[in-house]
Amino acid sequence: MSKKLKVLVVGCGNMGTSHARAYHQLPDFEIVGLVSRGPSSREKLSKELGGLPTFGDFDTALQQSKPDVVSINTYPETHAEYATKSLKAGAHVFLEKPLANTVEEAQSIVDLATKMNKKLVIGYILRVHPAWAKFTEIARTLGKPLVMRMNLNQQSCGSEWGTHKELMKTMSPIVDCGVHYVDIMCLMTNANPIKVNAIGARLTDEIAPNMYNYGQLQVTFDDGSVGWYEAGWGPMMSETAFFVKDVIGPKGCVSIIDKFHDSADVEGHVNTGGLKLHHALTDENGQFVKQDEILDTSNEPDHDGLCLLEQEYLLKAIKEDVDLSDHMRDAVNSLRIVLAADEAFKTGNTVNL
Repeated sequence: MSKKLKVLVVGCGNMGTSHARAYHQLPDFEIVGLVSRGPSSREKLSKELGGLPTFGDFDTALQQSKPDVVSINTYPETHAEYATKSLKAGAHVFLEKPLANTVEEAQSIVDLATKMNKKLVIGYILRVHPAWAKFTEIARTLGKPLVMRMNLNQQSCGSEWGTHKELMKTMSPIVDCGVHYVDIMCLMTNANPIKVNAIGARLTDEIAPNMYNYGQLQVTFDDGSVGWYEAGWGPMMSETAFFVKDVIGPKGCVSIIDKFHDSADVEGHVNTGGLKLHHALTDENGQFVKQDEILDTSNEPDHDGLCLLEQEYLLKAIKEDVDLSDHMRDAVNSLRIVLAADEAFKTGNTVNL
């Protein structure tokens, strides 16, 4: 590539900061602007990265910086608008999950990226995670059907609870976080989801009357596999069993062993303490033939390192014209499942897909 790709980073919170550090580290990218609603976050990040142009308004930044790539790391309600404007301006897009607030908006973004012949990479960070890739690979060897059990409950207070309340103005925890884990379930089964159920509870008066800060979804696949995902946010959440990542099949089970971070710690959402593989095979006396195995994952990247892997994937997609059709389809599909769960909770009915 003869010239650097000019990148406009939109959103300077946890994810935007990590992605900006990745662009700053990769020589093929040049950050031409940082955008955020509040001045403190963008000015702090600009100073960290050696002094970069900052903007308080997205439209102004897009017009003045004329980026080749727009990296969108804002609250979900802005995703569809910002991605659409970026694609129409001729830029490739990196878009944090979830794609949009509705399946229709998500599909329109995908269709526009295809029409404009621009790359659209969605921030499914677990897809580039070496330990999660191994977790998925092993799960596929356990036979069918699979039983997939996952959660990520977060006991939050202060600014973290403030962020969660801001997110819940438009979506529940099982939607915002659930897309990651439902996406992994789809990869593990390579099957079609056919129905979704959900339960939930509103555990605080600090959120809208129609919103809930605890939920659990259950999804059934056409190969007989089933999975559940649980997520809760807030100062009342328990830190007992807040981290469950476990898959069971006819041949045994595999689990991610937690490193025992605090539940609100971003690093703890992606770090693993290893993989535990259990074999179900027994001898003529009904005793296990193999001992459980512990697979070391201590060399895994940290959160910034994973964001770097995501941006290397974006760069590869642009430079090598990688076909992202499956990637985009899967992002819409996982959003469809979690939004069906939201509907199932609110209506009390099973949603057939």
